[in-house]
Amino acid sequence: MIRALIYLVIVIIGLIASPYLSWLKGYIYIAIGDYELETSLVFAIFAAVMFYVGLVLLEMLVVWTINLVLNSRLLPEKWRRKAARKHTLTGALALAEEDWSTAEKAMARGADKGEIPALNLLAAARAAQHRNDHDARDHYLNEAAKDPAAYKAVLTTRVRYLLQQGELTRARALLDELNPTSKSKPPVLALALDLYRAQQDWSALKLLLPIVKKRGIIDESEHQALNAEVNLELLKQAAGQNEQALEKAWHWLSRAERKQTEFIAQYALGLAKFERRDEAIKLLMKQAKQQPTQAIFDALPQVLTPADLDARKQLFELEKKLGEQTEYQACIAALYDQSKEFRESQKWWAKVCQQSPTKQRWLALAEACEHLGEQNQALQNYRKAAIF
Repeated sequence: MIRALIYLVIVIIGLIASPYLSWLKGYIYIAIGDYELETSLVFAIFAAVMFYVGLVLLEMLVVWTINLVLNSRLLPEKWRRKAARKHTLTGALALAEEDWSTAEKAMARGADKGEIPALNLLAAARAAQHRNDHDARDHYLNEAAKDPAAYKAVLTTRVRYLLQQGELTRARALLDELNPTSKSKPPVLALALDLYRAQQDWSALKLLLPIVKKRGIIDESEHQALNAEVNLELLKQAAGQNEQALEKAWHWLSRAERKQTEFIAQYALGLAKFERRDEAIKLLMKQAKQQPTQAIFDALPQVLTPADLDARKQLFELEKKLGEQTEYQACIAALYDQSKEFRESQKWWAKVCQQSPTKQRWLALAEACEHLGEQNQALQNYRKAAIF
């Protein structure tokens, strides 16, 4: 357009200037074969300019005609793309409104001629998942997976939906294909965290926890709680296998973790299971004297027997120091239950229930009363346990 305007300006200037140049007659003689042409210089220049302008206009006409023909042939394609954008917009709004049926249909229609078909198909799969139409969901995901650039996104989506569906084995197989590492994207690491917990794969969780903490997927408090749970479960799991597995799990803990009483108590329970009771008792008694906690006092009655007179005596001697602690009282009561000294156990369970009652403690008190023949008192304690 600008070029045409320039040409027009030149022509106008020529037309304006030509009268003033008319006195410059000039003379041009052209002979080609039998043809001869005689004209003035001004007219020859004017004719040349007009001829060039005519060529330019002819060029513009040809280009316009070609574009018109091409656009008329491609017009249906443009209509389809426009319709695809409209369907995509409708689907996006339906997703925001959680109108899953409308969203699925609109996104599926917009995928055919959409600018990013994989995006439409993933959105349609999401809507189908919310409608619990797993066949339609899988169809959309299969279609989206044909785009190499969307393959990992589709794989991640499959893992998420299978996890929601409860198909943990299939989800794990796909997650292993993604191979979660420190270089993986946060959504993949978050999925791995949820799936490992659902499968109770404590070893995999142990390896994953430092990564998800470093990447900010879980905060410090969540990391500490989950790490404690994983360590305890690993020790329990190892205790159910063999002594070598228990030692491996124990030494997998850091030095600071091996000083925490909940892990020491669980390790001691494992030692007692593998006929290392003396070592377990020594370990628990040391903690009972240095840093008595509920975990230690819960483990002691499970390890000690009525024959462990020396250890029991040492525990009884701690009454002056720990006699007001509920955990200690419950431990002593449980030891008296072991030796069938129900009068003493009744006294200790009564103290426990007075300070910090639970259903299990009311039941223990009721059983002690029942052994002593105090049926009415036992019945009252059973009722308290029932309504607790």
